[in-house]
Amino acid sequence: MAVGAAMAGAGVVPRLVERDSGAVARATEDGGSVTVRLVVRDDPRAADARVGGLPLWIVPASVEEITTSGTRHPTGGRLLVLGQHQGWKGLLPGQTVIADGRLVPPQRRDLTAAVLRTTGPPHLVGDPPWIQRAAGGLRAGLRDACAHLPSKPGGLLPGLVVGDTSGLDPGVEDAFRQTGMTHLTAVSGANLAILAGLVLAALRRFPIGPGWSAALAAVAIAGFVVLARPSPSVVRAAAMCGLGLLALALGRPRAAVPALCVSILVLVLVDPSLAAAPGFALSVAATAGLLLIAPSWSAALARRGVPGVAADALAVPAAAQAACAPLLAALTGTVSLTAIPANLIAAPAVGPATVLGLLAAVTAPVVPPLATALTWLGQWPAWWLVQVAERGAAVPDGLVPWPDGAVGGWTLAVVIAAGAFVARWQLPRRLIAVVCSAVVVAVLPLRVVASGWPPAGWVVVGCDVGQGDALVLRAGPRSAVVVDVGPEPSAVDGCLRRLGVDSVPLLLLSHLHLDHIGGLDGALAGRAVGAIGLGPYREPAEGASAVARSARRYGVRLMSVTAGERLTAGAVALRVLGPVTVLHGTRSDPNNNSLIVRATVGRVSVLLPGDAEHDAERAVMATGEPLAADVLKVPHHGSAWSEPAFLDAARPRVALIEVGVDNDYGHPDRAVVAHLVRRGARVLRTDRNGDLAVVAEPNGGIATVVRGHR
Repeated sequence: MAVGAAMAGAGVVPRLVERDSGAVARATEDGGSVTVRLVVRDDPRAADARVGGLPLWIVPASVEEITTSGTRHPTGGRLLVLGQHQGWKGLLPGQTVIADGRLVPPQRRDLTAAVLRTTGPPHLVGDPPWIQRAAGGLRAGLRDACAHLPSKPGGLLPGLVVGDTSGLDPGVEDAFRQTGMTHLTAVSGANLAILAGLVLAALRRFPIGPGWSAALAAVAIAGFVVLARPSPSVVRAAAMCGLGLLALALGRPRAAVPALCVSILVLVLVDPSLAAAPGFALSVAATAGLLLIAPSWSAALARRGVPGVAADALAVPAAAQAACAPLLAALTGTVSLTAIPANLIAAPAVGPATVLGLLAAVTAPVVPPLATALTWLGQWPAWWLVQVAERGAAVPDGLVPWPDGAVGGWTLAVVIAAGAFVARWQLPRRLIAVVCSAVVVAVLPLRVVASGWPPAGWVVVGCDVGQGDALVLRAGPRSAVVVDVGPEPSAVDGCLRRLGVDSVPLLLLSHLHLDHIGGLDGALAGRAVGAIGLGPYREPAEGASAVARSARRYGVRLMSVTAGERLTAGAVALRVLGPVTVLHGTRSDPNNNSLIVRATVGRVSVLLPGDAEHDAERAVMATGEPLAADVLKVPHHGSAWSEPAFLDAARPRVALIEVGVDNDYGHPDRAVVAHLVRRGARVLRTDRNGDLAVVAEPNGGIATVVRGHR
């Protein structure tokens, strides 16, 4: 232990000194403009946030030289670049660039010395290494070969094969996360195992010894690491595979556990930042579970009469999940009950998808038609993986809340260890089985059969998207008109997936505030969308630009919607009531220029006023248009800026308030809620009830169903 501590100190202390007292640290404290010569360490990726409507690129880099006040300082250390210029897109690892900007302290306390904020383009210094150019060409070739595929499997395949998640559908990513299949959305150690196995199997046909076989397999693994980029799980798996191949060459093929231990020690000493990388920790935990737990569990199942193949198929995902579950609980505050069955069902498709994708990547620069054909074949196992993830994510209560942090992680570890320990005896095992069966029998009818989601006959659903709006009007069996999309993509995508909506003939955006447009990509990705409707007021400008970019990205046309228009989409008929004229100088011009729409879905009428406030509501009432509706989406999240006369004119039987839990705005206003209740409306809120559904009854009445926070 003393030797290990000394080695760790020798590896970490110089880096900490460089981070905290080097030239980069001094320039960060000064806060002035700097010029930095740096080397790109990984592929640039687009951030979720935007600045002034422009995309923001995140680029990990290493510093070579920094210039402050005209003085050059050769130095080292790690930087994280936040670049607003399109020139950062497409840079390759190993490429040297010079950039101007300002250094700010990093938010995380790892080995990153500073964050470079820059609005200008990077100035290229030479070309990237030839091997990175080759890898970049292969990755681009695979992306191009997948371009003709449907968006969901087409976006998953490059991520699964080479770690390129740039085209991954946000809804698919969320579904994989909920079902414990995140390791399949990006390349992991499993890919290296498949590659090494294929290479060794192919070399057996040739008269070469184990040493040459191990050497050639190591070359293939090194090339794959460059192709897939050295993520923590890939680096760990590559180191372990390399040591395993060394053991094979030396005649010790069963040295897996020592190989894992040595690879962890060496990697953490070489790159101490891996010690704080969640991906590295999860990868190590999963591998340890496979090596230390799975064999005994498989043997126990075999002793009880389970066939060997089935025993392994059950033990492997169970052991990996048991080892990773405490870490996942600590990181996410959730426990997935669908992870083991989902990974078990998905496992047969991983190998074919990986092999076909790798062959497509290799052949794309040489024979593009062959690569296209291979990706066409590879889409089917990728489609299966998507189906498993989406069906698993739709299981009620499949993701159970759990305390996060160290307390939650250790608590779950104790629970799993205690359960595995007591299950060794027959009586406790039977008691556990009886209790679990009783819970399933008691809960399943209540949560799945009885309540069900979506409820039969639903016509309107207010999606729980936090502090924002997203309304769904049923236009057909799998189609709907969507009005607003909430603040972020995954929430509205999840709501539409739960409703089974894959076609949106019309998507209306009431106005351009982030809490109404931020989730646009989540509604567009993977769905057939006819058009996006916007009102006459196109401010704020960054909101209009963001909508235009998303529309271009998904090939959806934009259309202008003005007062007096009538629109029809399936079973939904829409009458646009406002804004009557574009208002200026009000308390909030974007809110008061919201689209105000009255919709009819079958026999149910719905009034949708966006975030309209006093001025807009008075203008609409002055036109004499009928406002009465069965259902009212309460304006502006139930704020106090609504006109009581407007609420009275609507005379709703049901009032839906879309509002975030514990929001900072004081929404909804108590007086507004009390006013609606006094007028006989049933008030439902997303912060208390989750998704809200209005159901058309056969007798002509309406009912309400809430999904709750699941």
